[in-house]
Amino acid sequence: MSWEIVLFNSKQKINSVAELDENLLEEIDFSGILESSFAQIKKDGNHREISGMNYTIDFTADNEPSSNFMLQLHGENGLYELIELAKKKNWQIYDSGIDGIIDLDNPEKNGFENHRKYVEQILKRK
Repeated sequence: MSWEIVLFNSKQKINSVAELDENLLEEIDFSGILESSFAQIKKDGNHREISGMNYTIDFTADNEPSSNFMLQLHGENGLYELIELAKKKNWQIYDSGIDGIIDLDNPEKNGFENHRKYVEQILKRK
């Protein structure tokens, strides 16, 4: 499974992209944060590929801060990793697969039933 994800850094709780208030978006270095948050990352020019257990996350790195950032996911486990990072960084995630904002505290509401199991598995490895 692959699909596009957009990360948002906003003071606003975004319920719908259509209701997004651009004045409440805050620019940050998404590329830098992503690169420092994952151990397995391949770099080829400005292309980045994060690899993990049954997933990859692809994105184009840039040197400019932004308030939103697009990624391409391959494998649902990549979404779970992004959900956990988004919780830590207070980001919000738009998922093109469901055409909506993911409820980070209850991703199963968005059809991601395996999230809880994945988090438990990660915690057991630590």
